[in-house]
Amino acid sequence: MISDRVKTGAARMPHRSLFKAMGYSDEELARPLIGVVNSQNEIIPGHIHLDTVAAAVKKGVLAAGGTPIEFPSIGICDGITMGHVGMRYSLASRELIADSIESMAIAHGFDGLVLITNCDKIVPGMLMAAARLNIPSIVVSGGPMLAGNRGALSLSNTFEAVGSYAAGTMDEQQLLEIENNACPTCGSCAGMYTANSMNCLCEALGISLPGNGTVPAVFAERIRLAKRAGSRIMDLVREDIKPLDIMTRGAFINALKVDMALGCSTNSILHIPAIAHEAGVDITFDIANEISAVTPNLCHLAPAGPAHIEDLYYAGGVPAVMKELDKLGLIDAGLKTVTLKTVGENLKDIKNLNENVIRPADSPYSKTGGIAVLKGNLAQVGCVVKRSAVAPEMMKSTLRARVFDCEQDAIDAIFDKQIEKGDIVVIRYEGPKGGPGMPEMLSPTSALAGMGLDKDVALITDGRFSGASRGASIGHVTPEAMEGGVIALVKDGDIVDIDIDAGSIELRVTPQELEERRKNWVKPAPRITKGYLARYAKMVTGADRGAVLDL
Repeated sequence: MISDRVKTGAARMPHRSLFKAMGYSDEELARPLIGVVNSQNEIIPGHIHLDTVAAAVKKGVLAAGGTPIEFPSIGICDGITMGHVGMRYSLASRELIADSIESMAIAHGFDGLVLITNCDKIVPGMLMAAARLNIPSIVVSGGPMLAGNRGALSLSNTFEAVGSYAAGTMDEQQLLEIENNACPTCGSCAGMYTANSMNCLCEALGISLPGNGTVPAVFAERIRLAKRAGSRIMDLVREDIKPLDIMTRGAFINALKVDMALGCSTNSILHIPAIAHEAGVDITFDIANEISAVTPNLCHLAPAGPAHIEDLYYAGGVPAVMKELDKLGLIDAGLKTVTLKTVGENLKDIKNLNENVIRPADSPYSKTGGIAVLKGNLAQVGCVVKRSAVAPEMMKSTLRARVFDCEQDAIDAIFDKQIEKGDIVVIRYEGPKGGPGMPEMLSPTSALAGMGLDKDVALITDGRFSGASRGASIGHVTPEAMEGGVIALVKDGDIVDIDIDAGSIELRVTPQELEERRKNWVKPAPRITKGYLARYAKMVTGADRGAVLDL
């Protein structure tokens, strides 16, 4: 522990001198030194207030006998990066976050870490660092935003409104009303989008305190939770309880089951395998599908339904969802958590307070999970769809391919009203290597929804989707086009058969024809040839492996 190194011995005098240059006292240096990783910045609504959360964490650390030492982490707002080159940096930033925390924690030898996060890639980046470092750690988020217009609006409505405006069903005044009211407070955007999905799954993993995923950002309870997290890290340090004692294979299975019950963002199927990879646990598309097959979908939160995260909070939050799953014997209740109690002990007195928000285990929205993995000749390793956000009429469909080699070309075609009922929009060369960075496709999916086409048109890509996407939005196609996947060989007018319940997706093209097309396929030049993204593209793995970096 650094506290042992800096407080004793003549050889450590220079270290102590440098601490004293910053005003640290002998008493402070004698205590465990706790790194408080604060991802606050002034560009993400979910992070704008994190200095307040950090101040509360530090009070908790001090009250429990530790010395808090704050340092920063970068963060990117997926909503602001959407629809332009900035989105290519979003997923890639996850690795930078993990690497920077690793660098700071090892370089300075902290005794424990409190990881203050909130939005999309920051949460998994910090969890990856926690697993990699394996020193006592706890995650505390900044909490979700309240829904706008008395609970009726959230971020997904803004993107869909653009499509409605393009379709002529909404005027500029209505557009402005949504712009001004959809995001009324600080916090992670109010639906079951990626940020809230991952913050809820932190609870299921046992690496955060109950309430981490659902206590609203603007509630005083959020500050009290942060103080408790600061105090709890001291217990974890004293007991030497580390992330890998908590984030076991069983914990990842619990998290996937909660994922399916909540109807989380499809991005969770990128991040859970990536975090598990750092923990030495292998999570694959096949495992996710096996869990989905036996786990009921209990929640339809925005964009799948009208409820938002604050409604889940009032209904009992993630513990109430886990309690329903536990009734079916689906939760491993004996696992450790940062509460110093087992999962089962945490759930002992929990009740479902609103069965309209959290369906009872015996009355689910569906008997299978909110996310499905599809396989077929178009996605031989697999692809992912948020089943809970797909209209019933699109669960099984036969569609005509409209093919685009980048997202912007597809967006232009949608707004030019070139896409018709019965089409499937194919967007390729947007995968981890091809993007590079596997950008989200919220703009085209929202445009389709806003134009009233989400029940008649599907979209498939080797890129990915925001948790705010709804409709038959099929992403993570693996192998990706840049790697020569079959999606690179699709032509306009090809027929695609989709059966989500059966887990299949087939391109009606014979193997012989595909082989002929492959002979004529020319791999495109990389879009970005210098800087971080160029290096990232050379090292990143496929979506099925969580798009982790591999030498």
